[in-house]
Amino acid sequence: MDWDDLRVFLAVARSESLSGAGKRLMLDPATVGRRIARLEDTIGARLFIKSPQGYTLTDQGTGLIPHAERAETAMVGAREALSGPEGLTGQIRIGAPDGCANYLLPQVLAAICDENPGLEAQIVALPRVFNLSKREADLAIAVSRPEAGRLTVQKLTDYQLHLAASRDYLASHPAITDLSQLNAHRLIGYIPDMIFDKELDYLSQIGAGAVPLASNSVSVQLNWLRQGAGVGVVHDFALPSAPELIKVLPDTVHLTRAFWLIRHADDARADRLNRFASRLADGIRREVQRLEALS
Repeated sequence: MDWDDLRVFLAVARSESLSGAGKRLMLDPATVGRRIARLEDTIGARLFIKSPQGYTLTDQGTGLIPHAERAETAMVGAREALSGPEGLTGQIRIGAPDGCANYLLPQVLAAICDENPGLEAQIVALPRVFNLSKREADLAIAVSRPEAGRLTVQKLTDYQLHLAASRDYLASHPAITDLSQLNAHRLIGYIPDMIFDKELDYLSQIGAGAVPLASNSVSVQLNWLRQGAGVGVVHDFALPSAPELIKVLPDTVHLTRAFWLIRHADDARADRLNRFASRLADGIRREVQRLEALS
């Protein structure tokens, strides 16, 4: 069985389409289709069912996945062994919620890339949970520990959040000396039905009411606050980038959350990813501590 055909098989399984697999592999969809047909002929089994929704794995295809992933891990390990331990090279993609992606990862990854000129780092900033089984990313950062899946999970660090508003907003609106007074102010937060993790439901936790200004993006929320549009919950590590904002009721509202680094279980023996994960974890911990000390 040819590894290159298995590589194509994994790409189709993860993207659920020939065109999506072609984009990953830089092949045209027709070539991808021919390679899948060749692999099916070789093993004498149908691997996918084509439907209007895309390509779905058959039972035989599902059974082939773990074997193909072990072959993939072995090939990655072989490349790492040949390239040596001198430095990190190649492309590594990290999925992260946009608060982390905007205010922590840029400077942390820039420092890692300065130390490893052959490394290409990609940040996928999306407000949702990443599917590592489909290889949407090599590693993912999440705000809660996953309870299912073939994953390895490492706690990175705790981080703090507080209510905040701009000085201009607070100067032109009624004073906030008690949590119950928040109802007299315009709140900024997440779109309720787009909160993808219960750990992000900050305003419900503190008993706040309706959210007139809502976005699934932390950056949009922060910019609303900077414009003096209302009061909302902010990561302490983001406050240094928004000097217009000050904490509101800091002794009353003080939230603690955590970042978790998530990897596919098959990558546990990949030396390159292990070294990268270690450097990433150290960098994020230091950066959170540095920024929170400035907030």
